[in-house]
Amino acid sequence: MRIGLDALPLTSPKTGVGHYTWEVAVGLALLQPATRFDLVYPTTSPPVTLADGAEFPSNLKLDRVPVGPMGRHWWSIGLPRHIRRSAIDLFHGTNFDVPLRRRCATVLTIHDLSPLLYPETHTRRSVKRARRRLPMMVRLADAIITPTETVRGELAEYLKGTQEKIFAIPEAARAIFQPVDFAATESVRRRLGIGDEFLLAVGTIEPRKNLEVLITAFEEVVRARPASGLQLVIAGAAGWLSGPLFEAFGKSPARERIILTRYLHDDDLRALYSSCRAFVYPSIYEGFGLPPLEAMACGAPVIASDIPALSETLDNAAHFFDPQSSQQLSKAIIQVTTNQDLRQRLMSAGLRQAREASWERTARLTLEVYEAAQKKFMRRQ
Repeated sequence: MRIGLDALPLTSPKTGVGHYTWEVAVGLALLQPATRFDLVYPTTSPPVTLADGAEFPSNLKLDRVPVGPMGRHWWSIGLPRHIRRSAIDLFHGTNFDVPLRRRCATVLTIHDLSPLLYPETHTRRSVKRARRRLPMMVRLADAIITPTETVRGELAEYLKGTQEKIFAIPEAARAIFQPVDFAATESVRRRLGIGDEFLLAVGTIEPRKNLEVLITAFEEVVRARPASGLQLVIAGAAGWLSGPLFEAFGKSPARERIILTRYLHDDDLRALYSSCRAFVYPSIYEGFGLPPLEAMACGAPVIASDIPALSETLDNAAHFFDPQSSQQLSKAIIQVTTNQDLRQRLMSAGLRQAREASWERTARLTLEVYEAAQKKFMRRQ
């Protein structure tokens, strides 16, 4: 048996979808060593480069497909042609897309519906594309995976997806994210200009991450506790429509205490997750929320938006607040950073919550979806 997975999310520095694609692919290959798994992408994309020492099972292959003038139309021509020639039995579109021509069973992962539910947080082009393509992808796929029951319900409601073919499969913190002794994080913090007391936020800088509210809340904390020395560290690459955040940073009276690190690799992230006074995740919408779960796995107390997907993912292991209220957030920050009993309770609950999930379980449930998709595809033949 041969299974293909979309490797396009691996062709740029990995964020949430890229990490999902890699962890699922490795997990599947380890669970089914007799099956070949191909990470497929066209030569029009940059070559995938993996970190030194990355675990790579022998039955998992990177397949960079040569494409000509017609094959450059990847989803409509190049990929369907490759699936036919390579005798791929099932293709998993890990990032919202599946082939436009049916050549095998297909599984589609839809991580969230933010372009449809919060179009103001995306570019017009991406919203237009999502409105055009997502309903088509939902119809084409034999089975659909969402990271939460929240997104499963949204998909059924807004895109009229058939509940029977939508499966909610939770994700997990990656194995690298484990607690690190505070002293061992000093070299990373000093290199980045970070002191001993800081708040941490992680994620691509784009509107739905709601970072302007975080900056406003931090300013309120600084005014309330000017002698604390607390810093705010925002780690993430600049994404779309990120201008307002940088403008808010430039105008902030607390800007001397705010550090924008840009994109960080896992070793640096692990050090910051493990040493932050609190991790803050103020998003107005998420499909799952990997960064707060990673922070919990490193022992950080988490402050998170009270939105459905995060409530589902983090359960009662986080301190929740209304993402529209900087006052609620500033109050939560002061409570968590100054109340040692509350902080310790959140740290312990977070570690338990993170340990309940694993990528091995995600891969095992994904295999069950593959079986359902293949049965449905065969019935159509």
